[in-house]
Amino acid sequence: MPSLTLLTLALVGFVAGFVDAIAGGGGLATLPALALAGLDPVSAVATNKLAGTLGVGSATYAFVRAGRVHWRADAPAAALAFLGSVLGALCLPYAPKELLVALMPILLIAVALYFAFARAARDEPLHAPQPRRSLAAALSVGFYDGVFGPGAGTFYMLGFMRFGGRRLIDSLPLARLANFGSNFGALLVYALTGHILVAAGLAMGAGNLVGAHIGARVAMAVGARIVRPLVVVMSLALAARLLTLPDAPMRVWVESLLACSPL
Repeated sequence: MPSLTLLTLALVGFVAGFVDAIAGGGGLATLPALALAGLDPVSAVATNKLAGTLGVGSATYAFVRAGRVHWRADAPAAALAFLGSVLGALCLPYAPKELLVALMPILLIAVALYFAFARAARDEPLHAPQPRRSLAAALSVGFYDGVFGPGAGTFYMLGFMRFGGRRLIDSLPLARLANFGSNFGALLVYALTGHILVAAGLAMGAGNLVGAHIGARVAMAVGARIVRPLVVVMSLALAARLLTLPDAPMRVWVESLLACSPL
């Protein structure tokens, strides 16, 4: 792969890592960049997991260094996210991808509305902690991350806020730790398939690593003032992206409806 292409992937990885560490949704930039670099869809997803694992690992490390990760309380969620992701990646050939593509925009718009208007998203009074449901959310989102992936970091944050009784800024370190677990789990499965382009993944991962570390530090310094609006923007952007894919079910349905219209 040409040096200029690798440099471009590193720059895209830096921007994606910065955004992903704060709000999730970095794959909105990295997957199209890998596709434009000439990777087929399967290799793009697999290589993106390598870059994403490096990036989210860097963000997690920044939170650990700052004392924001509490291992005794947080490790079970990360372990279940890892397990869910491995199971999801193994089930990938049997997953209803069309259904996921159809449902994700609706869920992402709902997430954007929650983060825009819910009191918990403004770091106001919390829901009561529900440990079992919080762990179930980690397992479920991990499975989704192994099967599909877009928006997983944001779904982790939402689950830990709703069921873990955490404020927005307190859910972020645990979300990154769980996201690292699920990224790493899926990466192990994808590595066995031989679809990872190591040079592209390491180049993008290097940029992702630096951007994610800076993003995590910015999130800790600024707090919910930057996290909440960025989550809303990234959720809506990802929903719009999924709605405008050439074979998106919603787009196909609308175009079919317009084609049948007498107007």
